[in-house]
Amino acid sequence: MSNQKSIFITGGASGIGRAIAQRFAREGWFVGLGDVDAAGMAETAGALGGQSFTHKFDVRDRAAWDEALAAFTKVSSGRLDVFANNAGVPLGGSLSENSVEEIERCLDVNLKGVLFGAQAALPYLLKSAPGSSMLITASAAGIYGTSGASVYSATKFGVRGITESLDAEWAEFDVKVRSIMPSFIDTPLLDHSPNAKANDDIRQRVRDAGLEITPVSEVADAAWDAVHGEKLHTRVGKTAKRLGFAARWMPGRLRKMSRRSAGAMGR
Repeated sequence: MSNQKSIFITGGASGIGRAIAQRFAREGWFVGLGDVDAAGMAETAGALGGQSFTHKFDVRDRAAWDEALAAFTKVSSGRLDVFANNAGVPLGGSLSENSVEEIERCLDVNLKGVLFGAQAALPYLLKSAPGSSMLITASAAGIYGTSGASVYSATKFGVRGITESLDAEWAEFDVKVRSIMPSFIDTPLLDHSPNAKANDDIRQRVRDAGLEITPVSEVADAAWDAVHGEKLHTRVGKTAKRLGFAARWMPGRLRKMSRRSAGAMGR
């Protein structure tokens, strides 16, 4: 087995996945990227300034996971030190606006994709244990339910639960499980409409709600710290940290604030 550590990142074509790839590449890690966007992965790989691996696949396809990780470990000398279970899709707007297709896609990518990835990655993480880890990209929407994003919030609460369950389940294997819980991050996803019926983009809704947008580099640094630290969930950005504090110490006030902000985020 090679001495060079390796990380495999889903959703590596852009945004948080690309930033994590760049952060670990700077530390000399071999980086693997998985995504449905081959062109985006090529751009990420080009920005890494070194050797990397790309594999186009859909995280909703369980068999494709086995193919992707087998191909990656073949070129990483069998190593998988960190698996960044990062791929996800947004969905906003009131539940009445969301189509069946949008709901099913969000549930399938954000929940099934994470579970399938964890299941497929464990045998490879075991070979690199102790010290190997799975990092899951959760969200501030998994701290307290976000108005205008009920489906997305449900998936991120689910991801939080998966993190906590597998942290216990994999402890006997010396495989760490961690999550990062970012708030609104400055990535291209913010420039998309929250759903097919919306006329504006997510970025404008965030601004209307008076919330800050966190630089993506901050998430990448948090990812590095998470897999090298002991904290189970790492909150990233002021909104996530404030939500975590309020959910624990001021739940009644948080509920009132959530209702007041429902117009801006859920219209």
